[in-house]
Amino acid sequence: MANWSIRWAEVELGATLPRRWAHSKGVAARAAELGHVLGKDADLLEAAATLHDVGYVPRLAATGFHPLDGARFLRDEHGADERLVRLVANHSFALLEAEERGLRKTLEAEFPLLEEPLLVDALVYCDMTTAPDGEQTTAQERVAEILSRYGLHSLIGRFIRRASPEIFAAVERVEAALASHPR
Repeated sequence: MANWSIRWAEVELGATLPRRWAHSKGVAARAAELGHVLGKDADLLEAAATLHDVGYVPRLAATGFHPLDGARFLRDEHGADERLVRLVANHSFALLEAEERGLRKTLEAEFPLLEEPLLVDALVYCDMTTAPDGEQTTAQERVAEILSRYGLHSLIGRFIRRASPEIFAAVERVEAALASHPR
């Protein structure tokens, strides 16, 4: 699944949105570091990490809400694995952003949140500890970067301020899992 996701993410993001592609590759590299913690779900996490931002591609941006647009693309054009699609749809507390956009009911109805807390947290960790250029960062630095890029009172600014306590908690839970499962 991870190899398939790399191919499609590169096709969709590589030429069109090279910075998003760099970020996605960095998020996937973080996911690879968690393989020993996630076991059988390691490949799924890498695939979701690679594809989590595919909904930013202009030709796919039907609603302008990238988690929903990306999940619909994966489901409708590729018949992708349901768990993969639901991870992409709900990555990094997307329900809170969906609420800001008036799309929460749509997102919940089409792509219910997975009841797999470590897997969901792991994708948050990978996304929120990777800078836009693909380099590693802290969750605090990433949230600050998002706020500076979009503005404190923008839709994204409101969302990220609401989500940040949950983001930081998810990152802490993954860091604790990493500490209890050393390589």
